[in-house]
Amino acid sequence: MRYQRIDLNLLAALDALLAERNVTRAAERLHLSQSAMSGVLARLRDYFGDALLVPVGRTLQLTPRAEALIEPVRRIILQVDAALGVQPEFDPATARRHFTVIASDYVTQVLLAEALRRMAPAAPGLSFDVRPTHVGMAQDLDQGRVDLLVTPAHLALAEHPQQTLFDDTYQVIACAQNAALQAGLSPALYRSLGHVVYQNEQGDNPWFEQWYAHQHGGDRRIEVVAHSFLLMPRFILGTSRIATLQTRLAQQFVQAMPLQVLAPPMETPRLVEVLQWHRLRDADPGIAWVRAQIQAVASAMPPV
Repeated sequence: MRYQRIDLNLLAALDALLAERNVTRAAERLHLSQSAMSGVLARLRDYFGDALLVPVGRTLQLTPRAEALIEPVRRIILQVDAALGVQPEFDPATARRHFTVIASDYVTQVLLAEALRRMAPAAPGLSFDVRPTHVGMAQDLDQGRVDLLVTPAHLALAEHPQQTLFDDTYQVIACAQNAALQAGLSPALYRSLGHVVYQNEQGDNPWFEQWYAHQHGGDRRIEVVAHSFLLMPRFILGTSRIATLQTRLAQQFVQAMPLQVLAPPMETPRLVEVLQWHRLRDADPGIAWVRAQIQAVASAMPPV
């Protein structure tokens, strides 16, 4: 199909080139050879009268014209996908589809792993790519590169649908043999003990760490920075360190390891996790079914 002399099939290739900024990776994404993708790029350059990607050192950079094309091209791809690329019906027992989900390892541990376990016998043809949260996850959702995003409510995108999954509070975990905590946890003791804190690979802090820094400043002694919530108790066992983390996760850790749970010596914020999907995929029956399964597991979670 052509529109104003451009083959609309080239738009998918253009979208890949704009996203990857690399001919080889764009070719791999579309399952083309590098020479075929180079030919596509030549056709696109001819149509737009612009180089689109130019070498700068050892990398390729987008020209201003290419930068301006990112959003409209992605929007066209999403609209075509929403209109033509989704089957009107979805039978989980026979469907074969792949879904990409972004969620923290905390959410995966307390919710998503169980949801996917329950879906497996009902929908054996489904597969999932569960990716960790990162600084560009909102953009990934907005550009339709992921199907579902689980995020704290305060980070949700207002322009896309969402549904609340569950809420959580915060508790302090410590080694069960930590003698310093026999009399409880006072504000002064909390500040003086060594802390294990979470930080993602991009250096961003989670909601509690941001809240604490805003409310109390840098008055804690941070001894270990972990890049996974699931690793935090490993840096606590056999030490006098403590960590403040989500109650639901703390409860799981205490059941599996020689740890103790203590109430924080201050008021802490409440965490609300929501599920989001792209507005153009609101009517996608496959995404709707997966959403319903995740919501069912979340609704069965006990309150904290």
